[in-house]
Amino acid sequence: MEVRIVPAAGPFDKDGSESSYFAYGIPGARSIRCAFDPMAADDAKCVGLPGRKDREDLSVSDEKTARRPSSVRAERRADMMEQILDTAEFLFSRNGLHGVTLKDVAKRIGVHHTLINYYFEDKKTLFDAVFARRAVITSERRMRLLDEYDKATGGRPSVEGALRVFLDSDLDLFIEGGEGWRNYGALGAQVANTPEWGAEMMDQHFDPVVLRLIGLLKKALPDCAEEDIFWGYHFVTGALMLTLAQTGRIDKLSGGLCKSSDYAAVKERMATFMAAGFLAVCERRKAERRT
Repeated sequence: MEVRIVPAAGPFDKDGSESSYFAYGIPGARSIRCAFDPMAADDAKCVGLPGRKDREDLSVSDEKTARRPSSVRAERRADMMEQILDTAEFLFSRNGLHGVTLKDVAKRIGVHHTLINYYFEDKKTLFDAVFARRAVITSERRMRLLDEYDKATGGRPSVEGALRVFLDSDLDLFIEGGEGWRNYGALGAQVANTPEWGAEMMDQHFDPVVLRLIGLLKKALPDCAEEDIFWGYHFVTGALMLTLAQTGRIDKLSGGLCKSSDYAAVKERMATFMAAGFLAVCERRKAERRT
């Protein structure tokens, strides 16, 4: 079942930061769209669902009367869903999928666990919704910026330029987006390093944008062996995931000189460092082929 999170209008939508989100197609998330989205009242799929009176049964006067409480109810449900997703994101980012229960989420919010079950039938459904909520933002944001960069360069990108768009646009979310985005980054690092089920989630949400980056790198390095470009991306994403995990290891190794939470320092260095690696490997391989 596809999970698609659509950001509602919010004060930070332009740069992809915090907002409210509505989940579509999540198994067990009962009537979420109909309960959350006031515009869904006219959707035939919402007719007859609990807590919503069918529009066909409303007279003109009844409809005017019903709009206001319905809007308040939808707003409360949206707020509750946001709170559930934020809380679950925090807990999952620290304890992983198997270290959190729906009761843990409910306890931290201060509600009975049956309320969580009302929206999500099981923990994996909630986990998928948490991950998808921000994945769609970062993926679509990077895809749009990569397309714009390709067009701006007339189809002649540089290695560092392509990497800067791909990496910096993501790092900006973690720099500017607050605790929620940092929690998501740590969660993403867990997912990326869990082959049993995490690889499938990464494939689903990020393959298109990764392959878009690969395409730009191939343009920038037309004489480079294709496998070297893929290995280069492998090293890039490994460094990015370690950064997002915020393990604190570099803090200790450097005696406090560097901090794993310093995304601005990472942004300043990572694309340049990785671009040099791509160029060095490709040049060496070309020299080997000549001899």
